[in-house]
Amino acid sequence: MTTASFKTKVLTANRLTDGISVWLGANGEWVFSLKDAFLARHDEAVAALTAAGDQAQADNRVVDVSVIEIEETPCGPRPYRLRERIRADGPTIAYAPAAAARASEAA
Repeated sequence: MTTASFKTKVLTANRLTDGISVWLGANGEWVFSLKDAFLARHDEAVAALTAAGDQAQADNRVVDVSVIEIEETPCGPRPYRLRERIRADGPTIAYAPAAAARASEAA
């Protein structure tokens, strides 16, 4: 019986107040850097991420909640999908200057 290797996952969403991409940190707070995200390395951790994301969405803190696969590199976590890499690195164009100024505020 062959089992597929588990890929590390993180929880991502958009902050409801301004649409900024956020990731769930190990302390349960939403963080702005993928490097600060909680890395789920087993199924039970993914279940906990999913439950936390569902609750945060129900509390109207975030929208577009998703568990995504990442690879762990020497430079930090890196999403496999291009869409998620763009979200992690920031928009490809300048937008919402006021939102960027508030990016240091927690979700």
